[in-house]
Amino acid sequence: MLSFIRAVRGTVMRFAQWTRPSEYVCGVPTATWDRLTGSRRAESGGASDSDGEGLRRLENVRDVLRGSTRSGRVLMQGWVQGLRVQKDVLFVDVSDGSCSRVLQVIADPSLHSSNLTFGSAVEVEGRLQASPFPAQPVEIVASSIVVLGTCDPLEYPLKRKHRYSLENTRRYPHLRCRDPAFAALLRLRAVATSATHKFFQDQGYLQIHTPILTSNDCEGAGELFHVQSSHTADSQDARKEFFNSPAYLTVSGQLHLEVMAGAFRKVYTFGPTFRADSSQSRRHLAEFHMVEAEISFTQGLQDVIQEIEGLYCSVVRHILTSCSSDLELLRRCTAPEHKAKLDKLLSIPFKSITYSEAIDILQNSAKAFHFVPDWGKDLQREHELYLATHCGDVPVFVTDWPRELKPFYARQNETDEHSRMTVASVDLLVPDIGEVCGGSLREERESVLQERLNRLGLLDSYQWYLDLRKYGSVPHGGFGLGFERLLQNVLGIPNIRDVIPFPRLYHSCPL
Repeated sequence: MLSFIRAVRGTVMRFAQWTRPSEYVCGVPTATWDRLTGSRRAESGGASDSDGEGLRRLENVRDVLRGSTRSGRVLMQGWVQGLRVQKDVLFVDVSDGSCSRVLQVIADPSLHSSNLTFGSAVEVEGRLQASPFPAQPVEIVASSIVVLGTCDPLEYPLKRKHRYSLENTRRYPHLRCRDPAFAALLRLRAVATSATHKFFQDQGYLQIHTPILTSNDCEGAGELFHVQSSHTADSQDARKEFFNSPAYLTVSGQLHLEVMAGAFRKVYTFGPTFRADSSQSRRHLAEFHMVEAEISFTQGLQDVIQEIEGLYCSVVRHILTSCSSDLELLRRCTAPEHKAKLDKLLSIPFKSITYSEAIDILQNSAKAFHFVPDWGKDLQREHELYLATHCGDVPVFVTDWPRELKPFYARQNETDEHSRMTVASVDLLVPDIGEVCGGSLREERESVLQERLNRLGLLDSYQWYLDLRKYGSVPHGGFGLGFERLLQNVLGIPNIRDVIPFPRLYHSCPL
């Protein structure tokens, strides 16, 4: 018996520092190992197995690496991001998507199997303890590794240690979220979503769930998706509608928010919107998300501008201060100078110019524009980018637009420069992207709104909207911000298709 003990001790002592915390050492129960070798188990700050400590399921890797999880016996699940097999030890890097980092698992090489590969889903049982390596604070010394889902490394399109561009991973929409860079982007998107809600809630806004199906064309551009049921589509009577009237996917929740602004001082909505736009540019999607707000009892357009700037800076600041590791991981997909631009955005107030001033700047520029700038014409993207650069490479508000360029609900200015009809409307232009947000004071004067609707032939369709002005109407205004364009600007992503999980655009709707 003594010779057996000496043989076992001499064979495994080099590996004992890795295996002592687990339930078995080379197939021998840990308690038996301790008695035979006389060794002490490493102090981990938790109760020993012999104390009857229960097995705890780890919530996520992020909290574990932050040090908010105590040591002891644990069970974790995740996906293999790295695998290294050495003579005396097996290293497995496991991620669960909660952060950009991995949790290192250490095990006896005997736990390695052919199914344990990059991308496979695993369940690890073992002891969480302090790590002797400076790269991470803790590690798991595994007593078992169970492969829950295999992943053939030869067929799997995403290869280990290979860095893919966001454009390349677009080819695999069903697997794209497993790429570390795109996973980081999705976490940043979630943080931006939370920051958006937090801003409005801190400012006293009430969230409203506006409908996806609507009978209105808020923007008046006619870029609508007509909704029909399968019964209606197959019916011989093509005039028959499911709702007894045409229904469309919403292009904006603004009109419904205005209804709510008649009872609540501040309201907002945040949800999907749809445009049947055939553009395939880097800034356009058929399905995207809009952040929209309405404010009652406004005293001027500056009230709307102030809320837009406050929201924008709040989201940017929150991302920069709470997502450093994900931003660092995503930095390889962005321009080197992008971080400096964001810091500048937060340190300098946004600029503001009128539409007329913008046209003067463009006309006096030495730059040869493809679209000639002229008063009364809409600004093109080349104009928007030039204005943002001209104003110091910071976001710039363009106010007081020609009436004919804006929707019917924009409030007509009472004094018009050189008899030009303008409205109290504003667009926010940002560097590298262009227009990301539009807003206006809403026309609260019943007679002016009625004349405008009548002139456009919309009076019958929007009689309900006119009725809002009859019953306790007040000066009010609001805005709509394209969430994906905000993310493009904040994260420095050139293509809007790379800031949304499943991009939908003209001639493309996979999955």
